[in-house]
Amino acid sequence: MPRIDAHLHVFARASAEFPRETSALFPADREAPVETLLVEMEAHRIHQAVLVQLGGTNTEHHAYLLHCLKAYPDRFLGIGLIPPDTPDPETHMDRLAHATGVIGFRLTSIGGPRDPFARIDVRDFETYRIWKRAAENDYVLWLYPQAIDAHLIPYLLEAFPQVRVVVNHLGICPGEGKFSWDTKGRPQVETPMYNPAFHTTYRLARYENVTVHLSGQYAFSKEAFPYRDLARWHERLLSNYGAKRLMWATDFPWILEDPGYGPLTDIIKELLPDLSTDEYHDIMGRTAKTFLRFPNRTAG
Repeated sequence: MPRIDAHLHVFARASAEFPRETSALFPADREAPVETLLVEMEAHRIHQAVLVQLGGTNTEHHAYLLHCLKAYPDRFLGIGLIPPDTPDPETHMDRLAHATGVIGFRLTSIGGPRDPFARIDVRDFETYRIWKRAAENDYVLWLYPQAIDAHLIPYLLEAFPQVRVVVNHLGICPGEGKFSWDTKGRPQVETPMYNPAFHTTYRLARYENVTVHLSGQYAFSKEAFPYRDLARWHERLLSNYGAKRLMWATDFPWILEDPGYGPLTDIIKELLPDLSTDEYHDIMGRTAKTFLRFPNRTAG
């Protein structure tokens, strides 16, 4: 059965060959090379993975992602980013996706009315042209929106039912000012046990073109691995979406130090111990294989 890590990041040290944005938390000499990832994948029998761009949205910032996709075309698919101020998102999307292994784009905002009772016209949304291009060219949209944008997603799904959508990290939408980094250099999201965005995530289950990642537990849990305080959230996602619309992922490299890549390959068994064999295999890879259209691996 395919075992696919459906969301992670690799990046090189900033250089002329692989330029990227830097910051105090993402300095020029920090790296998470694809070779480190491949060692972990081989050790834990993970066959394929989705590489999600970090380190900048401009085309040149994607150099390392494109390098990895070219070097290992049967192992990886890629998700790109779109500059928020680009006047021509369609050209940017097409250029990155043309014969590269980039299959879609991540969005962290929707860009519509913040008032849920306001008049809604999706053509006025800042991301409307992105959704339209995704519909035209069969790009996947990778969603990690802010909580204040969550109520807008169904309007776009109604307008573009053909677009394949992946909701990141348990469908938890970070609230304003709730995102930070811990002492281990890992993202942390302050999340109350009651989060209004959950209602949007569960309502999205009625759309068959929507899937959800079971990932990022370390960023939301108030406990150590295996993050048992999130078990109920996993159970509710399973109940609402079913195993054929859920995908396991590690969010490498943030998990390398704690709890480690190996333990993350067993987290589904820890948090959903009553899965059938078929359900388990769906979540661990078959959903990603089918929904994202992974290529068959060659021998070796």
